[in-house]
Amino acid sequence: MSTTIELQQDVLKNTTAKKTQLGPLLIIGALFFIFGFITWVNGTLIPYLKIACQLQSDVQSYLVATAFFIAYTVMAVPSSLVLRKTGYKKGMALGLLVMALGAAIFIPAAKARSFDLFLVGLFIIGTGLALLQTASNPYVAILGPHESAATRISIMGICNKVAGILAGLIFGYIALSDADGLEKKLLQMDAATREATLSELAGRVINPYIIITIALVILAVAVLRSSLPDINDDGADAAVPDHNTGKTSVFQFPHLVLGVITLFLYVGVEVMAGDTIINYGKSLGIPLSNARFFTQGTLACMLVGYVIGIVAIPRYLSQQKALQYCSIAGVAFAVLAIVTQGYLSVAFIALLGLANSLMWPAIFPLAIHGLGRFTKTGSALLIMAIAGGAVLPLLYGKLAEVWDTRHAYVLLLPCYLFILFYAVKGYKAGLRQ
Repeated sequence: MSTTIELQQDVLKNTTAKKTQLGPLLIIGALFFIFGFITWVNGTLIPYLKIACQLQSDVQSYLVATAFFIAYTVMAVPSSLVLRKTGYKKGMALGLLVMALGAAIFIPAAKARSFDLFLVGLFIIGTGLALLQTASNPYVAILGPHESAATRISIMGICNKVAGILAGLIFGYIALSDADGLEKKLLQMDAATREATLSELAGRVINPYIIITIALVILAVAVLRSSLPDINDDGADAAVPDHNTGKTSVFQFPHLVLGVITLFLYVGVEVMAGDTIINYGKSLGIPLSNARFFTQGTLACMLVGYVIGIVAIPRYLSQQKALQYCSIAGVAFAVLAIVTQGYLSVAFIALLGLANSLMWPAIFPLAIHGLGRFTKTGSALLIMAIAGGAVLPLLYGKLAEVWDTRHAYVLLLPCYLFILFYAVKGYKAGLRQ
């Protein structure tokens, strides 16, 4: 993997001829800001659409996360094929335009108050985001010295989570500021007044998503016209020293297979912590006017984790040790959330953001280590594992119906325990020591 990155760096040096990388990094930072804004607004969309579309259960409302994150699994391989045709720079612009199409679908969905159409829009946004992420992530590694790549990844993570915090605050104010009183009034309205009120509520997202659509189109044009260098990695795989000549399939690497499962579980628990916490607070009797801020608490804890990562890794802490400590913290916070009640229980769910913060940059490199010519295929499988964010929230919702919203978080425990297993032993399964 490091040889591939070095080859990409040589290509980049030839095309940029010692030009400063600040401009391209600012562009990539803006893209990661978009990732965060679009992704983490789902935490507010879930309770909002449950009211506006009069959904009958929390499980149904969690289809918001399912429609969005399942796109990563469906589109991971097609995205890589598209990038081979378009190149990375044009691929990013195309991803932004696809996201703009998905955002535009929210307008007729709001007018018709159609939950199904909202889900279609979310899936298309997820499709564009899968393409955009596949294209933009390599830039973070190569736009600068290899030894400082981890710092750049953390900075991009901060851009992502700051955007998520702002998205929840802005959208929560627009859509959920008076939700508590509105829900009570709806129960007392006649049918005609009720329909008119729900239509007005659904219409609140029209102007924001018009703005989002226009902004995505403008950013797509800006990317095309920018000085962002394109990456040409044709033939790079062939140049990577391969010590796995006896391997015929990517599935012959146990540490990768376990890594895919681990990443699936990690994304699932991260999305659970961010997207279920508002409904959880509401189920505990906390007013929605207060609960709508809870996702921002989870993201703030993740920000703290990123800062710790920038300071401590690798100077004081290896990525592997960070993964061990984070998974142990995940188990502890999950147990404490289950055995406590009220705001304290919610606080421990928010603290899961701290436990989750350093997992992605640890799991991904551990899983693709030593793959040689199978590196790209392994990376595609790991991107597909993002579908954990589509599956685990639904399972949580189902458990919440069978038990209750607090004890349903027991689902977190086997997930964090498996991540701990991978951090201690699974990452070296099948590898020569």
